[in-house]
Amino acid sequence: MTYDLIIRGGTIADGRGNPLFEADIAVIDGKIVEVGSVSGPAKEEIDASGLLVTPGFVDIHSHYDGQAIWDERLLSSGWHGVTTTVMGNCGVGFAPVRAEDRDVLVELMEGVEDIPGAVLRKGLKWDWNSFPDYLDALERRRHDIDICAYLPHSAMRVFVMGERAVRRERATDEDIAEMRRLTVEAVKAGAMGFSTSLSRNHRTKKGEPIPSMGANADELSGIALGLTDAGRGVLQMILNLGPEDREEEFKVVRQMVTESKRPLSLTVLQRIRDPEGWRDTMEMIDGLSEEGYPVYAQTIPRPLGTLFGLDMERHPFCFHPSYKKIAEEPLEKKVAIMRDPDFKKKLLSESADEKNETVVKRVQNFDFMFLFGDPPNYAPDRSTSIDMLAEAAGRDPFDFVYDYLLEDDGHSMLFAPNSGYGHHNLEGCKELIQHPRSVVAVSDGGAHVAHISDVSFSTFMLSYWGRDRGEDALDISWLVKRITSDGAAVVGLLDRGMIDVGFKADFNIIDMDRLEIERPYMANDLPMGAKRLLQRAKGYVATIVSGVPIYREGEETGHLPGKLVRGVQPVPN
Repeated sequence: MTYDLIIRGGTIADGRGNPLFEADIAVIDGKIVEVGSVSGPAKEEIDASGLLVTPGFVDIHSHYDGQAIWDERLLSSGWHGVTTTVMGNCGVGFAPVRAEDRDVLVELMEGVEDIPGAVLRKGLKWDWNSFPDYLDALERRRHDIDICAYLPHSAMRVFVMGERAVRRERATDEDIAEMRRLTVEAVKAGAMGFSTSLSRNHRTKKGEPIPSMGANADELSGIALGLTDAGRGVLQMILNLGPEDREEEFKVVRQMVTESKRPLSLTVLQRIRDPEGWRDTMEMIDGLSEEGYPVYAQTIPRPLGTLFGLDMERHPFCFHPSYKKIAEEPLEKKVAIMRDPDFKKKLLSESADEKNETVVKRVQNFDFMFLFGDPPNYAPDRSTSIDMLAEAAGRDPFDFVYDYLLEDDGHSMLFAPNSGYGHHNLEGCKELIQHPRSVVAVSDGGAHVAHISDVSFSTFMLSYWGRDRGEDALDISWLVKRITSDGAAVVGLLDRGMIDVGFKADFNIIDMDRLEIERPYMANDLPMGAKRLLQRAKGYVATIVSGVPIYREGEETGHLPGKLVRGVQPVPN
């Protein structure tokens, strides 16, 4: 017998959390056929001696809905070992859609996920109307990694209700019945389930609440019953979960899961300004779980935050009148202007010219803003915040930041965590990723393209929590389980995330000594040459999808074996 691929002598983290062991892995037709001591030839062999071999990572919260139409490589996910991603989260997406509503969906995605409207209008082909048509369009395109998609609530609401959805009117019984029918249709065609958002932070480009904010519990439960009708599928939500919202929102969650009996996951993060509030949320999730309802928290292993810099959308001076005049200049020219002492003096004498005080505070919150560095530091010490560094240097924070932003020819970055960094540490993150009802997710891959880069969460999970914490390090095998089989199980992808006979042959071969996140950089490679942040990693010797290497040492192999995954996948026989 000749195998397609043999991975020789690697240290195996099997995705189940079992102790590490050394073994060979043999692959035929994209499936694992042997794990142990494998003899015989193969078309390709990889020597993994001294290296960690894991299942491919499963990311259940991304927003590649548009990028998957125009791009073969869903970067930066593949650079960080992700081999399967689920998009269509938070209730926004591009199907179902009527031709006259395309701009509405573009404005929704632009507002909620910060993907420029001009990019979407250029890149989207719109060779679909229904959600099954959209899945077919995805299937016609080649990709590096496997993709899955949720049916997005706001898109479906606009499809059914038109302008009434945009005005956030209540759905009629007829509207709910039609959305329930469309949900059945989508799930049977291969949707992973249904996603929605009730978050007040999710607004259109024009600043209006998104259509799903008009939904009440009856509408959401009616749609969830579409999954019951289809006999499969999962629910995904994002809520506000503030102290004033939590109880009322969980009444909605309760109604959805008790009536539909379908699994549900929702984003739970440690907020900077409410660092203990997540505990109340997890108590409610635990309560529903104890009653037998499958509810999970999607969380993160590190702080989520915004990156500020002169080559990006935002930084502490982006609303100052003098800066606005040069904002569109090329970076090199911008830096030259800002190095003029007279320009600096004038800019620092100004105040932000922006009516939205909340937005201004976000870019000037110096007690939660840090020098990012290279390699980037996602776990900064409180003493290294801008306000503390400026105080230690006897300088005004604005003056301090101004000079820092000009370093490295204007490529310096600031990191402003907005969640996962309560009490100025990562202990909340640690507790959340260890919680039995949580699943590690929320990469937001494909979204917030010019100021957030969180797709490296998987690399951080292994390097920071598994290697760099010394005696406080968490077990590597358990960490691998959290970013492989646990996430896969929550969404029903039971054919991957484990290294065992019959399972899908998705792997990472990792040199743990070299594993490192690189500093993000700005690329002008979106449609129309628009900007986006990309982020590489070191230490991934190979990333493999369906038995085919797609990256070697972070470089493309030319292979694109990724496929559209249609719906729940059973455990291999």
